[in-house]
Amino acid sequence: MHISKSTPVPDEMKKLHSLMEIAALINSSRDPIEITRLAVEVATNCVNADAASLLLVDPETEELYFETSTGEKGAQLKEIRLKPGQGIAGWVARKGGSLIIDDVSKDARFNANVDRITGYESRNMVVVPVASKERILGVLQAINKKEGNFTDEDLEMLETLAHQVGTAIENALLYQEQRETFLGITMALVDALEKRDTYTGGHTRRVCEYSTATARHLGLPEKTLNELHLSAILHDIGKIGVSDQVLQKPGRLEPDEFTEMKRHPEIGAEILEHVKSLRTLIGGVRHHHEKYDGSGYPDKISGKEIPLVGRIIAVVDAFDAMTSTRPYRTALSHECALKELVDCRGTQFDPQVVEAFLKAYQEGLAFLPEDDLTA
Repeated sequence: MHISKSTPVPDEMKKLHSLMEIAALINSSRDPIEITRLAVEVATNCVNADAASLLLVDPETEELYFETSTGEKGAQLKEIRLKPGQGIAGWVARKGGSLIIDDVSKDARFNANVDRITGYESRNMVVVPVASKERILGVLQAINKKEGNFTDEDLEMLETLAHQVGTAIENALLYQEQRETFLGITMALVDALEKRDTYTGGHTRRVCEYSTATARHLGLPEKTLNELHLSAILHDIGKIGVSDQVLQKPGRLEPDEFTEMKRHPEIGAEILEHVKSLRTLIGGVRHHHEKYDGSGYPDKISGKEIPLVGRIIAVVDAFDAMTSTRPYRTALSHECALKELVDCRGTQFDPQVVEAFLKAYQEGLAFLPEDDLTA
């Protein structure tokens, strides 16, 4: 049937349209917390409930815990855990079936302790399982229909949402697991590299912390923050191609030795080129020794030609180098190092990045005490 622009769209079609839009948004997210937040907001609105909650199963204890909730008592629910099979939610998690309860006080499965703890009065609810392909992850429940009781249409709507949420959570958890595995392998590689260079122990960790603190004052989006974090971890990975004679020399480098050391940004970029998923990091790794006035290396590019991630790492890398002790010089104080950054704005460093770094430093975000800088 064709619906003209003047024909009113039924509420059910509006709800379904909204549900489809939100489902697409949920499935595009890789953050489990964001997925659960969206899920309970949609659940509350699409069935016209007073509140909604998403409870997840603890894989170790099989208890249910309130991951996300709407309504005035949502924060209090965070402290509550339900034993396996306890309450209506526990029954659904164990049996896997959906329920509509018109009067919870008359249902033997109802756990009144939750209402006693929160001071909330549950009258009716609709509860559906949230499952992946292999197991039940938790339950999604909407509580207290604002008008009347929950309907079969409400149940169907919530089941559709729960199916999308289950798939999205499973994908997000898998992504996080793969990311953690990748980061673990990467950090193990970086740790092995730092063991070759005994004078820069902890350098990578500090560059990561300083970079993140600086980037937040630049208002960078989450995607760029993630790229920066990985680039900071891998910024010196090219030193794997520098000889031990140069890397471990207990003194200043001779010109030919410095030439070899200066190749590490290019070597790092070449390494990343072989890993398709890491190619977006090449700019930060290759260009973290470029200078704002174009006198750096390896490509002598200047200003905004230098990728922003590279400009950020350049500032924090220099700060950490200046405030770390080397065999041929003692560490500068924080004050002297900060003055050097300010003096070199517009020549060696991007002025905006230096300003953001100074703000982060003044707030004390993620900066280690001076006596730990050479750890």
